[in-house]
Formats: sequence, C-alpha cells, structure tokens
Amino acid sequence: MSILLSSPSVTTLHILARRQPPSLASSANPKCRSFIEADTSKWAPYLASQSPAPQIFFSSLATTRAAAGGFENQYKIEHDLNVELAKAAKEAGTKVYILISAHGASTTSMMGYSKMKGQIEEDVKALDFEHTVIVRPGIISGRREETRYLEAVVRGAAALAGKVNEKWLKDPWAQDADVIARAAVSAGLKAASGEVKEKVWIVQQADIVKLGRKEWKEG
Repeated sequence: MSILLSSPSVTTLHILARRQPPSLASSANPKCRSFIEADTSKWAPYLASQSPAPQIFFSSLATTRAAAGGFENQYKIEHDLNVELAKAAKEAGTKVYILISAHGASTTSMMGYSKMKGQIEEDVKALDFEHTVIVRPGIISGRREETRYLEAVVRGAAALAGKVNEKWLKDPWAQDADVIARAAVSAGLKAASGEVKEKVWIVQQADIVKLGRKEWKEG
C-alpha cells in the first residue's frame, strides 16, 4: 500500500480490509479510499459498484489453517473469497489482476495448501482478465506483525543467509516482503501500461528479485 501511495502514476487506491492497516492509521492520504469492514461478504458488492473501475486489482488475501480454524475454513477464505473478489473486479471492469500466490502452487499437488493455491490461480485465469499476473514468492522473510516460533526460526535463517550471500543462499528460496510488494507493483504497472504482452504472467522467485530489488526504481 505504501509503495502504491507513493507512486505518481497511481491516482487513487481503494483498500479492502477487515481492519485499518497500521501504516495508514496515523495519517490520511488523499489518494486513499478505505473500505474497512469485518464482514467480508460486503467486499465484493463494494468492489463491483466502483465507477470508474480500478484499473488494477491486487489480492494478497491469505490466512493460515490455525488462524482460520481448520483447512475447510482456510479454503473458504483463501479460495472462495479470492475468486469472489476477482469476479467482482472483472464485473466492475478491471483490466489487470495481480494475485500473490505461492511457490509450488499446482492443482496436481499432493499438499492441500499448494493444491488450493493452484486452484485459486486456475479459477482466476478462467475469468479472462486482459492481464493476469501471478506472483509466486518463496518463504516471506523480513519483519511480520504476527509470527509463530517455526516461522520466526525460518525467517531468522533467511536473514542470516542474506547477510552471508543474498544471491546464492537466500534469493532462491526466500524473499523479503517489501521486495515481493515492489515486484507486484512493478508487474502490475507494466501490465497496465502495455509493456507486458503475455495475457498470463507467472512471476517466479527469480523474477521477484529482479523486479523488486535489482530493477526497482522509486516512482
């Protein structure tokens, strides 16, 4: 959100969230239009009613099995709500859809999580946006608002690996959250401006590092 708000090419940012994002809690931004609503069933109607339609829609909607209270509830949030919002964006007239997915996402995976991610990707692609950008990060490193012991250990290992040799020991399996965000924004703006010809663009981990760190320029 902070990257989008600081970009001169972005005139308006609509935010759908269950609670006010901490980064926006202390200051107002004239570009920002926040729809803060705990009842997620109201999100899709709000999105579909926007006129003019948002040119780009970013979805980083996700949860964990533990937080959701089981895989069935996690699936309803991650898959069902994601697809519902994608349909609403399409109905509103959005041209570019950006999905933050995960490395290993595949409908043929034997792992429930990876299979779910793959199903989200396929259902979104079926909506036939002018451009669909699927960002597949590995382990998300860097500081997080919420953390669990094992995740903290893994992120600590990623941080250490980055200090020793970021290119060879970290980049192939872990990317910082801000690098992922910059890569998603860069990909979205490229697609919206016509620089990207592919109808479906899969942004893998190496692409994330390239777009979000090596080639990133402020503004």
